[in-house]
Amino acid sequence: MSLIIRMAIFALLWWVFTEGAPSSWWIGGVFVPLVAWLSVRMASPQNFSVKGICHFLPFFMRHSLQGGIDVALRALKPGVNIAPGLVTYPLRLPHGAPQIFMANVISLLPGTLAADLEESILVVHVLDGRRAYQSELARLEEKIAQIYNITLPMVSGNAVQDKRFINIS
Repeated sequence: MSLIIRMAIFALLWWVFTEGAPSSWWIGGVFVPLVAWLSVRMASPQNFSVKGICHFLPFFMRHSLQGGIDVALRALKPGVNIAPGLVTYPLRLPHGAPQIFMANVISLLPGTLAADLEESILVVHVLDGRRAYQSELARLEEKIAQIYNITLPMVSGNAVQDKRFINIS
């Protein structure tokens, strides 16, 4: 069933990218099934929660809009007061797709961009290091855990309160 769904998605993407050109299907007819088959073979099985996805989408849209407005205001406002830097965040998500997804969507938070991911430590470039990002990162991590049906380990000590910051201005 996963193969059929992926073939349908890849066929739709092919149709969109080629603007529906019928002549493109001589190559799309070969590569769409091949890519769908490879994606099934290479992907590890994931247990997604529809409820988690439904909770994540409004969160994603709201924070994407806030991030866009934040960046636009910073670009248009003369003499922007920023303090760029790097913040480390110890991830509680398991290795693999959940951590990669976290690193990829981190830029939806206003003023953040994933800079590095190594050994469950996410390094985030921030526009204003004086602001506390740890709680926002923890909330995003919890939303992603809900998508993957993961119960995050309890925060021990200062794991989420890690405030290592490197000023790069």
